[in-house]
Amino acid sequence: MFIKKTFPALALLMLCACGDTMPKKTNVLNRNPSSNNTAKKQPQTNSQPNQTVFKRPEQITRRQEEKPEPEVARPERPKEVYTPPKTATNSGQLTYRSAEYYRHITDSIQYYAKPSYEKTIDEIINQISRNPAQKKNPAVNSQWYASVNFNVRKPNFVVLHHTAQNSAEQTLFTFSISRTQTSAHYVVGRDGIVYQMLNDYVRAWHAGNSKWGNVTDMNSCSLGIEIDNNGSEPFSDAQITALIKLLDYLKDEYGIPQANFIAHSDVAPSRKSDPSKHFPWKRLADAGFGYWYDAYNLQTPPADFNALLALRVMGYDINNQAAAIRAFKLHYVQNDVSGSLTDYDKKILYSVYRKF
Repeated sequence: MFIKKTFPALALLMLCACGDTMPKKTNVLNRNPSSNNTAKKQPQTNSQPNQTVFKRPEQITRRQEEKPEPEVARPERPKEVYTPPKTATNSGQLTYRSAEYYRHITDSIQYYAKPSYEKTIDEIINQISRNPAQKKNPAVNSQWYASVNFNVRKPNFVVLHHTAQNSAEQTLFTFSISRTQTSAHYVVGRDGIVYQMLNDYVRAWHAGNSKWGNVTDMNSCSLGIEIDNNGSEPFSDAQITALIKLLDYLKDEYGIPQANFIAHSDVAPSRKSDPSKHFPWKRLADAGFGYWYDAYNLQTPPADFNALLALRVMGYDINNQAAAIRAFKLHYVQNDVSGSLTDYDKKILYSVYRKF
């Protein structure tokens, strides 16, 4: 009886304590996050630290711009300081165009010539020292990958000249001034003195417009040797002995083949006749520089022997056939330098041709 009377009163009391309104139901699809969520969002953390997190890959273009390779600072190359020799003689006291006159003038201009030589060498070194990435070749469309297998280019021919001047001193003067635009690596004097004017690895200006075989730029692959001779006199024994000693060194140093010791007239038959008909080619061939024939065992060439083709195989430019024949005869026949081949000339040609 008591419970029945008190239960409605307790229910009324609880209703007053909780408030007189009920919470409204909301649709989660229409909820405005900014209005209902006043708390700051906490950054999400990976609840599983060992789980792989995938990121959007960075887009890589087909070819990215390559940064230029930094230039490497190189120590300065040691250079010779040239001091002209002290002399009480002046050029006015010397016979004009004598050997002593040219020696005096050349010694004087070396004060300017040697610094000019060093400057050109530095320019060459700067060109060689630039790696391919610094050359900006428009045909290269990838980064530079360096090879470690290389060295410097080396000479593969020796071209012999006569100076067509009256003394070695005059030739030294000729090669020391810029207006002549000609040079050689070595000069061999009549007395056997050998002068070196250029490093073996640089390109001298001695062969000019020339061709041997398929090589159309003999300056780029050869050493030039000027032999002191005016072109109308025999060569001295001391001179040829010194020349053979020089050739022996060059052949061993650079591995130059025996067939590649040739004349200026061989590579420029239409223009040149040096080192003249007086040059002792047989003596050089006997020492291993160039080829010669056995004059006592010459064979008659076969009926289908093509003389011009044989000259071409040896290396001669046969575009001017008469000039090529004259150059061959100047080298191997010498007592007859006409532009036609006799039967004896053909025997010589056939004998030499078979060595190539």
